[in-house]
Amino acid sequence: MNMLRRCSIACVCGVLFLATSLHSDDRVFLAGAATSNITPPLGELIVGGWEPIPCTHIHDELHARCLLLNDGETTLGFVICDNVGIPREVFDTARERIAKETDLNVDNILMASTHTHSATKARGNSKTESDSNLSSYQEFLAQRICDCVRRATNQMVPARIGWGSVEEASELFNRRWYVTDPALLTNPFGGVDKVRMNPPRGSSALLRPAGPVDPEVSFIAVESQDGKPLALLANYSLHYVGGVRTGDVSADYFGIFANLLQRHFDPESQYPSFVGIMSNGTSGDVNNINFTGKRPSRERYEQMQIVAEKLAKPVIDAYSEITWKDWVKLGSAKSELQLQVRQPTPEMKEYFAEVMELPEEERHRRVTTYMSRIKRIESGPKTINVPLQVIRIGDLAVNSIPFEVFTEIGLELKDRTPFEDSFTIELANGSYGYLPTPAQHELGGYETWLGTNNVQLDASEKIVDRLLEMSNSLTDHE
Repeated sequence: MNMLRRCSIACVCGVLFLATSLHSDDRVFLAGAATSNITPPLGELIVGGWEPIPCTHIHDELHARCLLLNDGETTLGFVICDNVGIPREVFDTARERIAKETDLNVDNILMASTHTHSATKARGNSKTESDSNLSSYQEFLAQRICDCVRRATNQMVPARIGWGSVEEASELFNRRWYVTDPALLTNPFGGVDKVRMNPPRGSSALLRPAGPVDPEVSFIAVESQDGKPLALLANYSLHYVGGVRTGDVSADYFGIFANLLQRHFDPESQYPSFVGIMSNGTSGDVNNINFTGKRPSRERYEQMQIVAEKLAKPVIDAYSEITWKDWVKLGSAKSELQLQVRQPTPEMKEYFAEVMELPEEERHRRVTTYMSRIKRIESGPKTINVPLQVIRIGDLAVNSIPFEVFTEIGLELKDRTPFEDSFTIELANGSYGYLPTPAQHELGGYETWLGTNNVQLDASEKIVDRLLEMSNSLTDHE
């Protein structure tokens, strides 16, 4: 597998305002980073569980975190937001506002959610609606993303860049398991799956996990020409950790990691402040629960602190090994891929009609939830267009997919990329549910259920093929 080489380096320096006056041989690079607070007001709905609940306390603030890069010709951007999943229309609204307020090519900006489960709802149905049909929080979020990008443009300075990776496997566990107990495998559609998501911890029925994990912590770092750290964007394939109090808002380990890096690289909080960023990799089937063993009882927020510290320390150590250079080529490719929306079968609809006649205690506990989801699918569009994006930074490719992506898909992209290195950011430029592989669909389980995954069964294969085509279009040896 083509893993990111530890501290594989590419670097650059330059000044945007001088770029047009320099000769073609004078290669220019600059970078800027900023944050915007996207914390909602109390009372907005937290959407991390099966039923949304109002937030009653802000444990730690939520942020949009932006990194911009410019090679003298092309400007690229990343905006990573503390949210469980932001729909495309919110990101598109933010892009429209950025286009009005800046000269940036907004198609070159990758926007994504971290997938913290203790953030408030960004999928509509807020307390008040605006004329644009976005909820009040969605409007606020779109504007703050725009503000974050504008602030980053204001703070661009001559810079150099490097990237690399470290590994941390001890906190990763595939959450889909083969089990021997059929009672653990029933689904809301009247069938029996072959695997179970989140089986009982320590159960004697456990056989083996149904998929891999990816221990790589990939990162991109930028610093000023005089050696001042500016920002670091990391990527790790782990779902949220959780362990929050009911009603609390928190950025989870993503926010703690960012704060740990900020305190290390900018202990005196100089202006502009260092910006740490953690993006979510391909973690649709991976979480922080060790199903075969036990761990000590933790206080609220303790486990996410442990995870963040385990990731931050090796990244900080690897940062000190970077050999900085002066320039890399930047590029971006974006594409729309049309996918079919899965539809309920006649047998499925007949089952729901029959099961609702049974007493509640005789039904699968998720029947009502999935019956309502099926009705929404039936009344919705039969196809969707999903945005895909590849960003090139020298010989590094950063893929984006607007789903909760199974880890094996990210590993396949790393293995097949035409670039020397690559990683993937999930829930990017939209939020369309889970993305299993066809083989995982055969096994069933929560992530494959219609209403959890809504697109054609071979969607992952089409997405991988399209992303590789886009990567090839960005290489120097086309």
